[in-house]
Order: sequence, then C-alpha cells, then structure tokens
Amino acid sequence: MGAAGDRLIVGLDLPSVAEAEKAVRDLDGLAGFYKIGYRLVFAGGLELARDLVAEGKRVFLDMKLLDIDNTVAEGVESVASTGVSMLTLHAYPKAMRAAVAAARGSGLTLLGVTVLTSMDEADLREAGYSDSPRALVERRARQALNAGMGGIVCSAMEAAAVRAIVGPGMAIVTPGIRPAGAERGDQKRVMSPADALAAGASHLVVARPIVGAPDRRQAAAAILEEMETALQRRP
Repeated sequence: MGAAGDRLIVGLDLPSVAEAEKAVRDLDGLAGFYKIGYRLVFAGGLELARDLVAEGKRVFLDMKLLDIDNTVAEGVESVASTGVSMLTLHAYPKAMRAAVAAARGSGLTLLGVTVLTSMDEADLREAGYSDSPRALVERRARQALNAGMGGIVCSAMEAAAVRAIVGPGMAIVTPGIRPAGAERGDQKRVMSPADALAAGASHLVVARPIVGAPDRRQAAAAILEEMETALQRRP
C-alpha cells in the first residue's frame, strides 16, 4: 500500500457491520487502516474491530472517552486488550493522565481530541469557551504533550501549529479531509489531503468521500495518489 496507505484511515461511518465489511472488501489491497466510531460500535462494531485486527488490519477506535479518572482508566485497559491501534479521548488533562497510565506497556496509541472539526468559534462560545478554535487546540496540544499522549486529533487547519508544539514524535490525526469537489457536509474546518500532509498531519481520516462514493476503490485510489505526491514533496 505504500507510505500513503499507512497514513490513510478510512472511516467506516456506516449503519451496519455487513455494510462496513463490504466497504473493507471493496478497498482490499488499497486500505488497511479503519476508523470505527459510535454509529458502528453500537451496531456490533467492536466485534468487527477484533476481526479486522485478527486479519492484520489496523483499527482506530473513535470513542472520545471522558469520565472520572478510574472509569477512563478501566475503559482504556479494556480497549488495549483488543489489539486496536488507536483510541480517542477528549483532551482533558486529568482524563489524559489516567489514560496514559492505564495504557502503559501496551501498543495502544492514545489520541487527545481537541476541538471537533464540526465546530467553529460561534459553537465554542455557545458551549461556554472564550478561546478561538486555534487557541483551544493549542492549549489542548500542550496538555496532551505534558500528559504523555501518543497524539492529537485536530483539524488540518491547526496541524502546523500543533506540530510546532508537539514536535515530530506525536501523531497528528486530522478528520475533515475533503478532496477537491467533495461536499463539506457538517464539517466546518476542512482541508485537502495534500494540504493536510504539508501542514504536518501524520494520518488523515476520510469517511464519506470514500465510503459514500459510487466507486469506493476509485475514490480511495485518487486520494492515495494525491497523498503519495504530497509525501514525496515533504522535506
């Protein structure tokens, strides 16, 4: 699959395990890293995650955990035992510290979710935050670094600023990726695959532009080609 194939995470944002399994079959040989979120988890996606891991594929479990420290730690321990590669939690300092302690010694990469890509400054104000999206992302990135997290989830629009804060060692996973001509849907802070990689993203999450495409293989191949070209241009 090449370097781009290791960095492309296909979001299985589908209503059933059967449909998700078909998407995986459609992308066989092109994609090997898949995101499973709430919608699919509640439809049997945890068993699918175990099956994908058993087949040698990588899984990003997008659960955005947040609870009291002990509950977060126990959840992380359970997830680590499944063999999935990545897990998200909201980037609150106490929760991140508890999660890092619970994941120690496992191969699980913990990702701190900073500001959702569906939110803009007005949405943050409504939620009670006075920071701009970028300022809040930067604050959460510093807190994630200090907590020992494996990476950050943020909009590609903030990827360059986050990379300057966290350095080269942490993953920067960017949802809200839209190739040219794709609809934004409910995303407000989006970027193209090439621009996201140039900004410092390590992994790109692409869901609807691939799984919702009439020809999934063609859509994925076009994105991978754009990513490969961008990676070759990186210093």
